[in-house]
Amino acid sequence: MSEKSSGALGKGKQAAQRQRKIEIKNISRIFTIRRNNNEEKKDFTAIENVNLTVDKGEFLAIVGPSGCGKSTLLDIIAGLSKPNSGEIYIDNKLITKPDLDRGIVMQGYALFPWRTVRKNVEFGLEIKKVPKNQRKEIIDKYIDMVGLNEFKDRFPYELSGGMKQRVAIARALAYDPEVLLMDEPFAAVDAQTREILQDELLRIWEETNKTIIFVTHSIDEAVALADRVAVMSANPGTIKEIIEVKLPRPRRVSDVISSADFSWIRHKVWELLQNEEKESDKFVKQEKKPVKNLAEEISTYAEL
Repeated sequence: MSEKSSGALGKGKQAAQRQRKIEIKNISRIFTIRRNNNEEKKDFTAIENVNLTVDKGEFLAIVGPSGCGKSTLLDIIAGLSKPNSGEIYIDNKLITKPDLDRGIVMQGYALFPWRTVRKNVEFGLEIKKVPKNQRKEIIDKYIDMVGLNEFKDRFPYELSGGMKQRVAIARALAYDPEVLLMDEPFAAVDAQTREILQDELLRIWEETNKTIIFVTHSIDEAVALADRVAVMSANPGTIKEIIEVKLPRPRRVSDVISSADFSWIRHKVWELLQNEEKESDKFVKQEKKPVKNLAEEISTYAEL
């Protein structure tokens, strides 16, 4: 890698100056499931012994094989699900439930169809009990930040997929969470819109200095956006390796993906995932059982 890129550590921060924001300690999540009413219940380990730290203001991407538990881990960080063992801390505070220090952006937008763009963005402010006379300035700021000034009075059905995702990001940012959790937020949009949204996210991140954990299936997306990429193993999911992305900041996706450094890091992540798939295939052949992903295992008959 070049001397220039090797010396560029996320927004010019030196490692010694970084402050730990999130600490994940020995997290495991086990589901008790049965595929049909007649089948005996059994335990399915989605993630096992996950250990990870995230610095304040860091952009961390998580990649891994389908069904390795990436979204399960994100749900636990969000407080939407509880681990069977282990603990997660934000600023040394134990996470036991959802809270306004975390914002969540999902693939499916999750907008309220009966609310306009403005009212969707306002939702978190209402929950936070921000006085009504202060909300307009905040709402306008974040709607402007995501470039939707002309659409603030539109309803979700009047917006494109990319616009809906911009609204979801604005809503998550408006109530000023310290951590932004993103679960494949751009997977449902076309390639051109995806690159535009990636650049918008990088710009917003530079402006707000939020701590971001970003789950994706795309190696290119992970390397182009993140300071580090955490590669997860197949079931049970755990952190296999963490790759540092020493690409210069600020970035534009179209600029970095053509660089030699990007290609080198991308290949390293790709090799880790390929080796993971080979190990998974080897295990399946030995067991003579079909591969099952997490969604298949945790069926509608799951009993938590």
